[in-house]
Amino acid sequence: MKTTHLLITSVAALICANPSFAQSYPERPVTWIVPFAAGGPTDGMARMVAAEVSKELKQPIVVENVGGAGGQIGAAKASNAKPDGYTFLVGHFGYMAAAPSLYKTMKYDPIKDFDAVFRFPDTPLVLLVGAGSKYKTVGEMIAFAKANPGKINFGNAGVGSSSHLVAELFAAKANIKIMQISYKGAGPALNDVMGGQVDAMFDQTNTALPQTKGDRIRALALTSSRTMPQFPNVPTISGTMPGLEASTWYGIYAPKGTPRAMIDTTYKAYQKVMQNKAFTDKMEQQGIFLLPEENYAPDAFQKFTQSEIGKWADVIKQAGIEPQ
Repeated sequence: MKTTHLLITSVAALICANPSFAQSYPERPVTWIVPFAAGGPTDGMARMVAAEVSKELKQPIVVENVGGAGGQIGAAKASNAKPDGYTFLVGHFGYMAAAPSLYKTMKYDPIKDFDAVFRFPDTPLVLLVGAGSKYKTVGEMIAFAKANPGKINFGNAGVGSSSHLVAELFAAKANIKIMQISYKGAGPALNDVMGGQVDAMFDQTNTALPQTKGDRIRALALTSSRTMPQFPNVPTISGTMPGLEASTWYGIYAPKGTPRAMIDTTYKAYQKVMQNKAFTDKMEQQGIFLLPEENYAPDAFQKFTQSEIGKWADVIKQAGIEPQ
């Protein structure tokens, strides 16, 4: 009886390990955990992609919003989910790369507890100033800051936000001192930039794009690796400061232990979505930055996540931001 049991177990294991076994996957709805409330940029991006990926998987993708603690509550829930291919995390720059250096304790590890599945297109940031600002170029701003240390202030969406950390990266690369003013969200910060109470801020391209079409704000430079047609005549910061590239990025992660065949099936569905020009054109029109296809793949995204953790750890340490 024991020999028979072992034989059955071994055969079952072989079947599960065989890639053909995953051909029927998924057989029921899949859940994507978004660690923020509904209606925000992470939620909006996730729902836009999920709607298309679900068509390719031929199963609904249920977006579950689990907000709190800057995304850490939802990420912790996803890390404890059964690794059966039916629960995924919508990851984000903040709680997957910056958080390990911003918090002394976390209930999940972005690398040890997750496997990357695929990366979304990026949302770079754009350096914004009010329409009446004296700064016409990044070079002019840097020159003033060098002559007047700490006299330029930057608004941001909160401590640890991309607008906060990218401003610190900018200051470090330019070797200047700036003053940061943290708000409860990007909206109030942007309003004060437009009103002239704050000198500048970095905002995501997709949220800043509608504002730049008005006459109250000007875009000085992009943090993307190349210029974007949605921001005509706006150069990249890397043209002035080589190596300064940054984005608010998103992607899908699976709880560690999820079968690779299921990860690959999910990624292949996403590949097909990204080959749909009507969909990618729609993303670009919203100020979202498309990447080379190889950047989206599981292994490349896993390496990118690891590199981002190190990159922002250096920025946070140099800025003197104490872990909470």
